Amino acid sequence: MSYKLLPTRRFEKEIKRLVNKFPSLKFEFKELVATLSDNPELGTSIGSNCYKIRLNISSKGKGKRGGARVITYVYTTGQTLYFLTIYDKSEKADLKPNELKTMVSQLDLGDNP
Repeated sequence: MSYKLLPTRRFEKEIKRLVNKFPSLKFEFKELVATLSDNPELGTSIGSNCYKIRLNISSKGKGKRGGARVITYVYTTGQTLYFLTIYDKSEKADLKPNELKTMVSQLDLGDNP
């Protein structure tokens, strides 16, 4: 089953900033997208159908541990995966307690074509 992948506005803004800072991220993210279409529950479950994925940034040279974190939300009814946020592990250790809940509540989960 192939899922539709949709970035949120927040995600688009954050990845653009990170790609400008780390050019290799563009290619590493493309590889992740290819994997997620058929395996939407990739990563570590952080509750509420959300997953945290460690992503290597080779131009940073620190591996997955020091790379980026991609947070996704899997909407199984609409067969859609939303990219909620992406951040550099060295800039932000973790999400704030209510940050995830806020991001999910802002999604438009209406009928997806």
